[in-house]
Amino acid sequence: MQRIRSKDTQPELRVRRLIHALGYRYRLHARELPGRPDLVFRSRRKAIFVHGCYWHVHSCALGRVAPATNAEFWRAKRQSNVDRDLRNLAALRDAGWQTLVIWQCEIADADALTQRIREFLEDAR
Repeated sequence: MQRIRSKDTQPELRVRRLIHALGYRYRLHARELPGRPDLVFRSRRKAIFVHGCYWHVHSCALGRVAPATNAEFWRAKRQSNVDRDLRNLAALRDAGWQTLVIWQCEIADADALTQRIREFLEDAR
């Protein structure tokens, strides 16, 4: 468990490189915002979370994997991650922030991800 990181994961680093290459600048892990978003665009009031499919229970194949040992503990742990994510997203929305969640499995298609990020960041809402 000590090898599982919450910051600077490979999916997060790939997203950061892509966004930087698009010319956007951001802040990392803003402590004062609920959930400490992975990337924060203060002037736009937008935040991006990069979630691992397994840990945040995505609907893809990796997110549906059930742990083989200590199954009840891990089910509860993963469900608490989902519940916390929903609370944090709602708190950010209530504070006037827009959020985007990027799943680990979505990073493989760089073109689609680039388009999705551009649309999110350029949306003037």
